Amino acid sequence: MNAGASHGAVKIALFQMTSGIDPRANALAITHAAKQAKGEGAAMLFTPEMCGLLDRDRKRATPNIVAEGDSPVLAAAQQAARENAIWIDLGSLAVLRKDGKWANRGFVIDAGGAIAARYDKIHMFDVALASGETWRESAAYTPGDQVVSVQTPLGRLGMAICYDVRFPALFEALGQMRCDAIRIPAAFTVPTGKAHWHLLQRARAVEASAWVIAAAQTGRHEDGRETYGHSLVIDPWGDVVLDMGDAAGLGFAIVDPVRTGEVRSQLPSLANKREIPKSAL
Repeated sequence: MNAGASHGAVKIALFQMTSGIDPRANALAITHAAKQAKGEGAAMLFTPEMCGLLDRDRKRATPNIVAEGDSPVLAAAQQAARENAIWIDLGSLAVLRKDGKWANRGFVIDAGGAIAARYDKIHMFDVALASGETWRESAAYTPGDQVVSVQTPLGRLGMAICYDVRFPALFEALGQMRCDAIRIPAAFTVPTGKAHWHLLQRARAVEASAWVIAAAQTGRHEDGRETYGHSLVIDPWGDVVLDMGDAAGLGFAIVDPVRTGEVRSQLPSLANKREIPKSAL
């Protein structure tokens, strides 16, 4: 425990990954990270968006996108959580829905290996960047329609994924749920990361008066893409507590609920919020 941290403070681990096209290799990496995180005293491990499979070749990826009950990555994470008595936040997996469509789905797994919460990414990354990169997430994935939070060792944890970070209404809703922390796993492109990653993550922490935990993909991947890295932990005041740079591996931080209370008492923006009359819009 860091000097000055309160009795209720919790140590967490972030696994910054360079996920590839083989789900079983990614599952093995997550399993090893869970064991190491527990050995370092972490109560919860956070992984990035698409931690189980990062493959922009949809024809090649299709056989590996299965129902969650058939996912080797989810099964391995549940087993690792149970064996190491650690909570695991799987940033997201590509999963096959019952209707035959795909979802970009995040999971929170408790220390007994049970799924405590699921969240399907609401906002689809459909962009054409000046760098020449074009992404059409909605061509393959169905967006979610539920705002999700769950009780964890950190308190109430709100769930968001990557591109969601650009849409303040979601974080306003999570703030009104009085989330103590919000997870925003990502696979940010390098151009958008350099321009907006830190700015957006800090803004969401300030808006929700909550800790932000953003585990990220990093480096050059097997499918040819390059991601920005810089996994972050940000406190409710907007201060960066952890920035992992661009190297893959584990990072650690202390999440202290006392800090949340201090910020909310000094700047009670959640309590002060008023509805804007429609006539003013």
